[in-house]
Amino acid sequence: MATKKFRLKIVTPTRLTVDKDVSMVIMQTIDGQIGVQAGHIPVVTVLDHGVLRYYDDEKIEQVAVFGGYAEINQKEVIVLAETAERPEDIDVERARQAKERANRYLAEQRAEMDTMRAKVALRKSLVRLELSGQPLTPDKK
Repeated sequence: MATKKFRLKIVTPTRLTVDKDVSMVIMQTIDGQIGVQAGHIPVVTVLDHGVLRYYDDEKIEQVAVFGGYAEINQKEVIVLAETAERPEDIDVERARQAKERANRYLAEQRAEMDTMRAKVALRKSLVRLELSGQPLTPDKK
C-alpha cells in the first residue's frame, strides 16, 4: 500500500530550502516534537531550534531549523524559519568552537543577558553538531 504524501516547504528570508512531496515530517516545537502525516488537522505552531526530519520514499532527510513557525494542514506543511541548514551547510569545526565558547560564558556566570545569549548559542551549536552526525558527548566539568 502506497503511503500518502503531502507537500513540505521550508522557507527562510533568503531561500527556499525544501520544496518536495514527503510522507512524514517530525519537527521540534516549543512544546516538544510533533509528527505530521498527510491528512493532519490544521495547526500553526511555534518552532524551537532543532533538527527537522522528513521521510521521502523510505529515505530520511534532515534540516536544522532555527526558530520560526510551521503551518500544517491536510495537504501541506509550510515552515517559515529564521534559518534552515542542510547537513552539507554545517561547518563542524565552527559549531564545535561555538559550543566551547558558549560553555565558557555559562561557566563564568556573566550578566543575565550574556547567559541567555550563551544558552541560545549553545543550543544552536548542538543542533548543528547533531545534524552533521557528530557525537554529542557530555562536557567534562
